[in-house]
Amino acid sequence: MSFTAPEDRSNGYEAASGAFVSARSLLGAAEVRAWARSLPRGGAVLDLGCGHGVPITQTLVEEGFAVHGIDASATLLAELRRRFPNVVTERRAVEESDFFSRTFDGIVACGLMFLLPPEAQTLLVRKVARALNPGGQFLFTAPRQACRWRDVLTGRQSISLGADAYRDLLRAEGLTFVGELQDEGGNLYYSAAKRP
Repeated sequence: MSFTAPEDRSNGYEAASGAFVSARSLLGAAEVRAWARSLPRGGAVLDLGCGHGVPITQTLVEEGFAVHGIDASATLLAELRRRFPNVVTERRAVEESDFFSRTFDGIVACGLMFLLPPEAQTLLVRKVARALNPGGQFLFTAPRQACRWRDVLTGRQSISLGADAYRDLLRAEGLTFVGELQDEGGNLYYSAAKRP
């Protein structure tokens, strides 16, 4: 009899959860806070790949949003639930989630997109476009250049499709590219909106 370990749907972050929590900084909080100003006060926001909630979920909660979070790591999600008990959560790979079978005023995916293979990135943008309310906003991070590299925490391959490909993908799914933000760590944030 042979035993096959279940596939890690967290892209290696379940095994690296302790190191991730220890290493995570507040980078991105200011950018998410600035982006969130375009959303309706108290609106519903979905945090994809929410991890343990610091700093993105934390920022959204502090700004008064009704936050939902999805992450495939049981350990990271348990920590988020401990810190932010009012956040509605789901433990699932984002590409397999139905996003709570609802729509949102904003969806954020910081540090997630490039962890997915190209076809899953395309699927994710399609699902985000469907899950946004008219006028809803989408914010995600990825490098400007098309490139591949090894994630420092997990050792797994990361893939950026590049700015031009992301803009084309957003447009193909009916989203309007709004602009870019860059945090002090050099991370690039793409902002897009669904037509009202």
